[in-house]
Amino acid sequence: MSLSCSGLSVTYGARKALTNFNLAVAPGEVRALIGPNGSGKSTALQALAGLIRPDEGRADIDGAPIAVMSRRDIARRLAFLPQQPSAPDEMTVGQLVRQGRFAHVGLFRSYRPEDEAAIAWALESTGLSDFAERGLNELSGGERQRAWISAALAQEAQTLLLDEPTSFLDIGYQIEVLDLVHRLSRDRGVSIVMAIHDLNQAMSICDRISLLNHGMLAFDGEPRDLAATGLIEEVFRVKGQFVQIAPHAPPHFDVELARWTSPPS
Repeated sequence: MSLSCSGLSVTYGARKALTNFNLAVAPGEVRALIGPNGSGKSTALQALAGLIRPDEGRADIDGAPIAVMSRRDIARRLAFLPQQPSAPDEMTVGQLVRQGRFAHVGLFRSYRPEDEAAIAWALESTGLSDFAERGLNELSGGERQRAWISAALAQEAQTLLLDEPTSFLDIGYQIEVLDLVHRLSRDRGVSIVMAIHDLNQAMSICDRISLLNHGMLAFDGEPRDLAATGLIEEVFRVKGQFVQIAPHAPPHFDVELARWTSPPS
């Protein structure tokens, strides 16, 4: 399943949050959206998910415009996980994941064998099969984030949109979530677009990177190509350099902490 958009522009009041944004995501690809705070990453994800209607442009799933699809139809193809999803603490992991089947089951229908199989697959894929009876309040930060990703997977959507999936997690849980993202793309062929702050995490896990600045696309390409542009220093206003740690590893960006540049007045 392919996800794309062309010429997306979104305005909030007098502020242009996104301008002429273009994106094409291949099946099984991991795409990072990076950029400073307020650069348009979350707006782009919400527009791709059909949660906000753009002023201009369109987003498509397999060539069909998302704007004319019902929420149920979109949910069968695409799952969106916001930065801070919420659910009652007393809800169990299994109950949360079962909710991910709403697009297939409906309000009054019973769960069919294929629904139960999808739930079991989602739990197994995220390593939570033994956690189904645990309450969300019993989980660590990484486990809770995996539970939400599991609920998204239960939709059997072949595209996941993740808004800062590693935010508020310590480094161990961040690695746990990123490893899951990598396995889903490689083993399950799931396409993943995620907004992420950590540049080096984006460089290490993603097939392609889209760099946003002031709502506009400043770069779109492979991680190692970004290293040669100088855009990281320009857009994020830092001094640093890309370092090649190993011959075939993605470049790693080291910030020179003593040489931060001051924002223009």
